[in-house]
Amino acid sequence: MGCFVWKEKLNVGNMGHQVIIFDISVVRGFWETQVKKYKETQKKEKERLTQSSLEKIKQEWDFVLECRKKGIPQSAYIKNGFVDTTEKLLDKIEKNSQLCKKSTLSDETDKERSKFIFQLSGEHWTEFPDSLEEQTHLKEWHIYKTQIQTIPAYIALFQELKILELSNNQITHLPVEIGCLKQLKELNMSFNNLKSIPPELGNCENLEKLDLAGNLELTELPFELSNLKQVTFVDVSANKFPTIPICILRMSSLHWLDISNNKLKDLPQDIDRLDELHTFLLQKNKLTYLPRALLNMPKLSLLVVSGDDLVEIPTDVCESPTGLKFISLKDNPLETILYHNTEDIIESERDREQFEKEFMKAYIADIKERESMPCYTTKVSFTLQL
Repeated sequence: MGCFVWKEKLNVGNMGHQVIIFDISVVRGFWETQVKKYKETQKKEKERLTQSSLEKIKQEWDFVLECRKKGIPQSAYIKNGFVDTTEKLLDKIEKNSQLCKKSTLSDETDKERSKFIFQLSGEHWTEFPDSLEEQTHLKEWHIYKTQIQTIPAYIALFQELKILELSNNQITHLPVEIGCLKQLKELNMSFNNLKSIPPELGNCENLEKLDLAGNLELTELPFELSNLKQVTFVDVSANKFPTIPICILRMSSLHWLDISNNKLKDLPQDIDRLDELHTFLLQKNKLTYLPRALLNMPKLSLLVVSGDDLVEIPTDVCESPTGLKFISLKDNPLETILYHNTEDIIESERDREQFEKEFMKAYIADIKERESMPCYTTKVSFTLQL
C-alpha cells in the first residue's frame, strides 16, 4: 500500500531531526474510496443471498418458528406443501388466534356468571321449584311470564342477591323478608298484582332501581322507603297514586321518575327537592297546572305531560334557557277504531299499558336525540288487521 509524503529536514539546536509530514486530505480520500468499494461489495452479496434458495429456506424456517411460538396451527400457514411467509398472513392468523382466545375467555366468563343466575319463565309454572331454596349463592333472579303468585319467605337466605326481576307474573304481595336483602340493587315487580309494598323494603339501602309499573292498584308507598338514598330510577306508572309519595320526594339521588298514568291532579310545591332529576314522565294524569318549582330543578332535561287538561303552564317551562325539553301530549278523542272481522290484539288493561309503555320508551328515546322539539304530539289509536 503506497502513500504520498513530503519530507523536510529541520534543525533543532545542535541536533538534526527528520520530521515526516503527511498530507491528510490525500489519506482521507484514499480510505473513503476503499470504504465505498466495501459497501458496494456487501450490497451485491446481500442481493445475491436474498435471491438465493438458501435465504428463502431460512426465511421459511424463521416464519415457522415464529408461528410455533405463537401457538398457530401448521394448517394455517402451509398450503399445498408450501409455506406462506407473508406478514399479512401472520398478522391475520395472530388476530384470529387472539379473537379465539378472547371468545374462549368470554364463554368461560359467561359460563362462570351463569352459575349465579336463576332464570324461569312459562305459564305452566305456578310456584318456585323446590331446588331453588338450596341455591343461596345466586346473585340474580329473572322470573317472568309465569302464573306464580307468592314469593317464598326463604328469599331472606339469599344474602348475595343483587338483581330481583319478577316482571309479568301474578304475584300479589312482597314478603317482609325482602328487607333482608342488603345487597339488592335492582327490584323489578312490574306488571304483577301488588296492592301494597312492605315498609321493610326501606332496609334495602343499596337499591338503585325500583320498578313497580303496571300493578294497576297501588295507591301509596310506605314512608320507610325514604331510606333508599341510592335509588336513581323509579317507575310507578300505570297505578292509582293520587299524589307523588313523600318517600319519593326524599330520594335525593333520583334521576328518572315515571309516574305517568295515575290519578295525579297536582304536583307538590316542593317538587324541586328532586334536584338530581333529569327525566320526569307525567303523561296520562289529570294535572291542570304545573308549579313554577319545576324551574328550580337545574338538571331536569325532559318533562312529559298530557296537555288536554292543562290550563296553566309557566312560560319559562316552555321556553327554558337550560335546555329543558317539554313535551305536551294530546289525546285523540277517538280512543278506539273498530273494524269488522278483526280482533283486538290487546286483551287486557295490563297488556294495553305494557304496549303503551314500550311505545313511550321508543318515543322518548327519539325525542332525546332531536335538536328541535314538537309543540305537541297527538296520540293516534290504531288496531292491526291480521
